[in-house]
Amino acid sequence: MSALTYGDYLRMETLLSLQEPRVPHTAGSAAVLAEQFFIITHQACELWLKQLGADLEAAAEALLPPCDPHDLELGLEFLLRSVDVIRVLQQQLLVLERLPLRYFAEFRTYLDTASGAQSAQFRRLTALFGTSHHQGSLYEAFAAAAEYHGRSVDEVCRRGVETGVLHRLAEGLVDLGNGYWHWKVAHLALVSKMIGEQSGTGGSSGVDFLARRVTRPFPELRRLRGKVHHP
Repeated sequence: MSALTYGDYLRMETLLSLQEPRVPHTAGSAAVLAEQFFIITHQACELWLKQLGADLEAAAEALLPPCDPHDLELGLEFLLRSVDVIRVLQQQLLVLERLPLRYFAEFRTYLDTASGAQSAQFRRLTALFGTSHHQGSLYEAFAAAAEYHGRSVDEVCRRGVETGVLHRLAEGLVDLGNGYWHWKVAHLALVSKMIGEQSGTGGSSGVDFLARRVTRPFPELRRLRGKVHHP
């Protein structure tokens, strides 16, 4: 048996063959490379979404009762890694701003009805994060963990570091929620820059459609943290 190589381990040959621009080569190499840049960025995002969804589901599972202190610390590890993954996703949007508008306009018609709104992995995140009005499964798991350890989320917010790992979990959720919100705002800004008032590729209203979906998760946690200002 031959020794395992870096390329074999990462399946590099397959990975690097997955970018297939649809714009004709007659459009010129700059247009082809622009679409390749667009494809690679979105494929990379989907890979990070796979990791993010798996980590957040693992965090929620670790927090579900019965959960001992080790489970809480493990959940926190998953949560904090997810905060950094969200930052990576936001940075990729900033990189995508280097896509020249003239080339995007040239290959955009070849996207046909394909749209980021069709991402199954993003819908998976919505169930975990919730919306501005509904709690997601991640917050529900945290609230259940706090109750299992004899605390309410309100008490965790008010007592802060006295509640140990529960406090760190609450702060991690806040950082995660803010990162998620910043990511969606950055996406909205990018789309506004690239298509203006044009409709989205999937038949949506474009910028207006995205703007209605820029939400801040964990509304109950934010409400309870705000109560700390009013003893």
